[in-house]
Amino acid sequence: MDHKQNEVTQIEVRGGNVHNLKNINVDIPLHQFVAISGRSGSGKSSLAMGILYAEGSRRYLEALSTYTRRRISQSKGAQVREVKHIPSALALRQRPDVPSERSTVGSITEVFNVVRLIFSRLGSPVCPNGHRIKPSLKIAQAMDLPADAVGMGMLTCPICGVQFMAKSAEDFSFNSSGRCPKCNGTGQVRELDENKLIGDENLTLDEGAVASWHLPGRNFMPTVAATLGVRTDVPYKDLTKHEQEIVLHGAKQQYPVDFRTSTGRVFHTDNTLYENAYEAVYDSLKTVKSERSMQKVNQFFHFSVCPVCHGSRLNPDLLSQIVGKKNIAEVAELALGDLSEWERVTKSELPANMQQMANALFQNLQDTLAPLLELGLDYLTLARNSNTLSTGELQRIQLAKTLRTETTGVLYVLDEPSIGLHPDNVKGLLHVFRTLIEQGNSLVVVDHDIDIVGVADWIIEIGPGSGTQGGQIIATGTPAQLQTDSHSLIGPFLAGKAPVMHAKVASQPHANQLQTTFQVGDYYNLHDVTATIPGNQITTVTGFSGAGKTSLILASLVPAIKAHAQGRPLPPQVTKLQTNLQHVVSVDAKPVGKNTRSSLATYTNIMDHLRKLFASLAAAKEQHYGVSAFSYNNKKGACPHCGGLGVISLDIQYLPDIEQTCPVCHGKRYNDEIQAIKWHGYSIVDLLDLSVRDALPVFQSVAPIQRTLQMLTEIGLDYLHLGESTPSLSGGEAQRLKLINHLGKHQEKTLFVFDEPSIGLHPLDVQTLLGVMNQLKQRGATIVIITHDLELIANADYIIDLGPKGGAAGGKLMATGTPQALVQQPTSLTTRYLAQYFQKFGLAQ
Repeated sequence: MDHKQNEVTQIEVRGGNVHNLKNINVDIPLHQFVAISGRSGSGKSSLAMGILYAEGSRRYLEALSTYTRRRISQSKGAQVREVKHIPSALALRQRPDVPSERSTVGSITEVFNVVRLIFSRLGSPVCPNGHRIKPSLKIAQAMDLPADAVGMGMLTCPICGVQFMAKSAEDFSFNSSGRCPKCNGTGQVRELDENKLIGDENLTLDEGAVASWHLPGRNFMPTVAATLGVRTDVPYKDLTKHEQEIVLHGAKQQYPVDFRTSTGRVFHTDNTLYENAYEAVYDSLKTVKSERSMQKVNQFFHFSVCPVCHGSRLNPDLLSQIVGKKNIAEVAELALGDLSEWERVTKSELPANMQQMANALFQNLQDTLAPLLELGLDYLTLARNSNTLSTGELQRIQLAKTLRTETTGVLYVLDEPSIGLHPDNVKGLLHVFRTLIEQGNSLVVVDHDIDIVGVADWIIEIGPGSGTQGGQIIATGTPAQLQTDSHSLIGPFLAGKAPVMHAKVASQPHANQLQTTFQVGDYYNLHDVTATIPGNQITTVTGFSGAGKTSLILASLVPAIKAHAQGRPLPPQVTKLQTNLQHVVSVDAKPVGKNTRSSLATYTNIMDHLRKLFASLAAAKEQHYGVSAFSYNNKKGACPHCGGLGVISLDIQYLPDIEQTCPVCHGKRYNDEIQAIKWHGYSIVDLLDLSVRDALPVFQSVAPIQRTLQMLTEIGLDYLHLGESTPSLSGGEAQRLKLINHLGKHQEKTLFVFDEPSIGLHPLDVQTLLGVMNQLKQRGATIVIITHDLELIANADYIIDLGPKGGAAGGKLMATGTPQALVQQPTSLTTRYLAQYFQKFGLAQ
């Protein structure tokens, strides 16, 4: 029998109903690069993550033992009738988890693991008497003896004869025995900033003058202080020295205290612990358990470079051992692209009998580095804190680690891997994609970059619109086929026939008075860089990944304008600032809202107005329902079974937790009594179920809600439901939603800074984004966009391009001017790609 005839060639999805998918049937080719395209909110991620990844990972985990499955976070079963022939799946999400402060580029890429091993085996140590010993096989073998062997790990100095312990790879770890004793391996020391303990000395203790008493569990401290004789209704600055001493340094002990409630009732306790302003911070630090809580406590500290390890995180005793003329802290400061030169120097200094070991160790290093360099991360240093990396950089590191495993038969699902990538980086990304497929894997990529979608083997397009107007397969085929498919929305962009230039809004007559000029002296890879931001114009800041865009704008310009407006000193790296701007609105792509209780209605002013509207109804007054009763976060209004969540989670041990619609409120969040109150025939649940576009005619007579709905429509979010969970929004959706409170106001002296605002946006949605920015420009705003999106760059008024590359090879001002002028004589990497974009779409030059 011919094996080829029975070979499975595609994944078959039948009856997909995740989120807004409308019972879709679709085939996904195996062992190919498949791109999923569609407008924001059309259902792309629902297919990729909600069905393909969820089913692929779940079925793989079902093959594991019960014991193992109980210890692994598992995906919930997808809402799909049938999925056939799906391989085990791995996913790289749009928003990778942000690493902790203890993590560096070297640790998360695992490059530092190899470097530590190299230092242990190829290092030149110094004996306790100060004699340097040349690297040798004897040193390398010292740590390879059996653990119980005599002399295990011991070295003898050939000069003075002293015996001492060799350094193992573990000894060079700043997360283990090699950490600095002063900073415990973080590279920083924290000191309490006493000036932050009292938030506002003009306030009374009752009004919250003591900032540290705002920490969780300390809000009753003013009552305890009153028991100790401190006046709590007098401004802090007017308290006597003795009273202030009690607030700041009062004894930490238990006191009898009477607590009075708002209703006048008195509760007496004999053992209430008093924590003064200092102790409140230190005690909170001891009990902190979450990242969010740690951020609240850290606001009372200022951080400085550790005086012992000088930021290297390592015990200084380790720095005497060198490899290739460098100690391990110096190697950690090297960029990934410079490690090859360190390898050359190291090998040149080793004796002949160590070359084989050196080749093996450095080959391991090269294999680890190769995908990172190919993905354009050569500018990152090993010592850089991982929590300072951009989303795109974190995604590429994840992808590089995945590529190293050289798996076969896996389905890789990638969500927006082009985030943060310069067009020149896309070439390396595409090569990685092809490598994954050559290794025998299948690849599904959700993306909008036409350079990525345009070279896919197969495209699946979902639409035609967003939300309820999406969720359907509108086109499938090769890129060439979609270019001529009348149903395809991405086809005209692939063919270079889509209208990508949009009408510009004229600047206001006094725009030149809002021009900002600033200089950054010495900051990372920026050295004496002077930049000018035109007033009341849209400026794009462009350049290779790691060129210094974030350092120039987010880390220098933004805090400088804020400091200038408040009369405070400029950041140390900003040596000059000339501006008339007084406000800064920095808009990033971080999720909106803290948890699933945050919705579109609660984030905007809609929920407040809805609650007041329902509380004013006669039926509500009869039942004595106040405004709070119409909140699903309040016990009076929430469903008693699910507490207002709308779902309940069932723990079934080794199987994935089942999140089930609440059987009492059926996902409505509210109790039956509240749902019975109607306004124009709608309960509050009915209204939260409406999309923005469907709600517009319903609230024609309610001006405040109508205005908000209109603004949501203007920013292209009319497909969202009023009760939609905001943390689930894409980065681009989150950014636009954050502008909702700014669109209706004059913004003459305001700078708006957008960091990669096209994340998750289809080219058609970029047009909507440009419309929003033009609205801000009409109201006088000055706009800066950090971006790689060529459509945004082409439509800008002005470009500031940094480069030529990233890291030490970046930080220079490569080009400034209008897009039309710069493409005439492209001199930088970005302007060359922009010129190609102009040529592809037949734009006038």
